[in-house]
Amino acid sequence: MAIAVLALIAIGAFLVWRGVFSRRPPENVISLSGRIEGDGSAVAPKLGGRLVEVRVREGDAVKGGDVIAVLDDEQVRAREEQAKAALAQAEARTRAAQEQIAVLRAQLRQNELQVNQAKVDARGAVRQAEAQLAAAQSQLAQQKAAYDIAAFDRDAYIKLAETGAASERQSKQAISAANQQAAAVAAAQKQVEAAEGALVSARAMLANPDIRAAEAAAVQKQISQQNAEVASANAQIAQQRAALNEAQANRKDLIVRAPFNGTIVTRAAEPGEVLMAGTTIVTLVDLSRVYLRGFVPEGQIGLVKAGQTARVFLDSNPNTGIDAYVSRIDPQATFTPENTYFRDDRVKQVVGVKLQLKDGTGYAKPGMPADGEILVSGTWPKGNQRSL
Repeated sequence: MAIAVLALIAIGAFLVWRGVFSRRPPENVISLSGRIEGDGSAVAPKLGGRLVEVRVREGDAVKGGDVIAVLDDEQVRAREEQAKAALAQAEARTRAAQEQIAVLRAQLRQNELQVNQAKVDARGAVRQAEAQLAAAQSQLAQQKAAYDIAAFDRDAYIKLAETGAASERQSKQAISAANQQAAAVAAAQKQVEAAEGALVSARAMLANPDIRAAEAAAVQKQISQQNAEVASANAQIAQQRAALNEAQANRKDLIVRAPFNGTIVTRAAEPGEVLMAGTTIVTLVDLSRVYLRGFVPEGQIGLVKAGQTARVFLDSNPNTGIDAYVSRIDPQATFTPENTYFRDDRVKQVVGVKLQLKDGTGYAKPGMPADGEILVSGTWPKGNQRSL
């Protein structure tokens, strides 16, 4: 009887040793437990406003660019219309100023031509007047010379008639000829005076080019003013176009779109709410980028480094691992985050790690508990099966 009892005790001890000590993980594998997590993106509007529509609910799959929500755009549309009106007004100002510049340039060209023509006309008129004056002066000199001869004959015939050497008729003819020549001299004198007046007028025309040049300068000044008006209008066009682009961009921003492919995990706002800029509407998670968040005892973390091969076991398929790798190691240790019921375990420190899943899309979901293994050296002891 005693032998049988001893045999049962030995068998029990063997089973205890096999169930406890033999289930320790291999030395080249570090085991950990944790839960599946994903980096959630809080999808929020860039601008504040009243929420009109939310097109998704928890669990919906969306693609990047899909419309998540729509905010009221009444105020933004009003600013957009105001910017369009101001832009049209500035463009009209530019067109009007450019048309005026075209008219002024034509007028300036005409004035420049008139300046050149005035110079030619004035010089020609002066030369002509000078020639006419010279001719009149020559004619006056000739008439004066002829008068001197006629006056000499008159005086001579008067004396001869007194002595009887000439007839009374010859005396009167000489007097008449002298009077006619005196009239011719007076007429020639008038011609000289008229030619002098014409020369004065012609010389006055020399000022016409300067007058035309002053008119051209005034037109040029108006062109400069219109160019300034165009520059001012163009600056206003640029300003209003920028305001219009901003209003249109703001209007687009009131349509909230998914930043990437993912699944809606939370819906935090409902239609009718007035949201501030940056207020979360939904939380989006990319289920193809989930990871196992677990903790490794501080005494073993020295064997773990980023990039090491790992695998994750889900409770739904605990014997088949999902390929993973170590994507992050916390820079500092922390106390055991799990609830512990033994005083000695409460002072143990652990270091958080992330095991990034390479596959498992659709199976691994945030919040699921899971186990993981990190291969710190060598190869997996049991292929794709759990090491324990």
